[in-house]
Amino acid sequence: MKEGLERAGHACRLVDSGEEAIDSVTQRAPHVVVSDYRLGGDMNGLDVLNRAREISPWTQGILITAHGDDQLARDAFIDVGVFDYLKKPLDLDVLRKRVDSAARQAMILRENHHMREQWDQADSFEGIIAVSSAMKSALNRVRRLANTKLTVVIYGESGTGKELISRAIHRNSDRRNKPLVVVNCASISEGIIESELFGHVKGSFTHATTDRRGYFEEADGGTIFLDEIGDMPLPMQAKLLRVLEHGEVIRVGSSKPIHVDVRVVAATNRNLKEAVSAKDFREDLFFRINQAEINLLPLRDRQDDIPPLIHYFIQQANNTHGKQVRQITPEALRLLHNYRWPGNVRELQNVISQMVVLSEGDTLDVDDLPSAPPINLSTDIVPVAHRHLNVTLEELTKMAIQHALAQHHGNREKAAKQLGIGARTLYRKLKEYGIS
Repeated sequence: MKEGLERAGHACRLVDSGEEAIDSVTQRAPHVVVSDYRLGGDMNGLDVLNRAREISPWTQGILITAHGDDQLARDAFIDVGVFDYLKKPLDLDVLRKRVDSAARQAMILRENHHMREQWDQADSFEGIIAVSSAMKSALNRVRRLANTKLTVVIYGESGTGKELISRAIHRNSDRRNKPLVVVNCASISEGIIESELFGHVKGSFTHATTDRRGYFEEADGGTIFLDEIGDMPLPMQAKLLRVLEHGEVIRVGSSKPIHVDVRVVAATNRNLKEAVSAKDFREDLFFRINQAEINLLPLRDRQDDIPPLIHYFIQQANNTHGKQVRQITPEALRLLHNYRWPGNVRELQNVISQMVVLSEGDTLDVDDLPSAPPINLSTDIVPVAHRHLNVTLEELTKMAIQHALAQHHGNREKAAKQLGIGARTLYRKLKEYGIS
């Protein structure tokens, strides 16, 4: 059995008793334990498999039984949770197939167990999940800044969760019982943005048939979130600065100032310092709003957050769509983990929601991944392998290392983790292949 499984590519450990088996599982849990029922000692095979599952919940058991133990084997399969059972005499091909299936199930359970552990250990605050040090640092700043009077600017790419951060700041401030008004500065045309922010009086322009309060008046006593403030037109920036400095708005068509008490939280995907240098953003407004800042890294630069986010979005999609997806295969998880996510957390949420909705079982697999543009997870990960089928193993290994290093901007530890090798092995390979 050992030789046959090793020829099929499995690494096997052979022991002579149930007690030795338990010692071996305790030292290093295997994916699969294959045991005869009758062992001739104080433990039988079922005892071994049960104990192995207690030590390692994802380890799968295959029970070998002799003729006449059919009922025992069926009971073990149904009641005890043994992955499978085989009767003597053994068919080696059947054994290989059953062990392959058991090992795959063990890998799925282990990966999902690890993913749930990451979820349990994650820092969760107002629906924002953080495992990476960068995201935990951002959440710590949110907690410290929330109940202050400082104006905060949140920097980050689209989809990184800037609006979620703004809501967390508002809900943990002394303004939580007052309105939070969200304004996307990039989506309002230049011709009406002043009216939208500050309001207007009847007759001030065509179609102004009544007086109208602006967003700042709507947010009085609460918080206004100015998303994509870096795209605000320069003339409007000057008027916004006046509001922030004096706490007063003047409706379009009026000369009467209206006092407002509003805390401003802003967000942008631009570097405002560079925008100031380029004369695209007023320097005085920059210093007025940038009293405190929170930086959100793109998802590709905080990959540790991806597994717990996947777990969270699976549960969320289950609740929303009435599905019962329980797990994801290691292959699918690996592709999701290594994809660069140009749309960040928002894109990940959409992909997981689509996978859950379209899945036919309780396990998400590679076949459930979106394959149509603009998301093609599989080709994003291995863009060279299928185009160079005549390369040597050494050349393919070198390409894989170079690709992993490029994905992680030269970070050797992250590259080694992606490749599934130790950091020392990677260093040795770099030297061997002359990769700088």
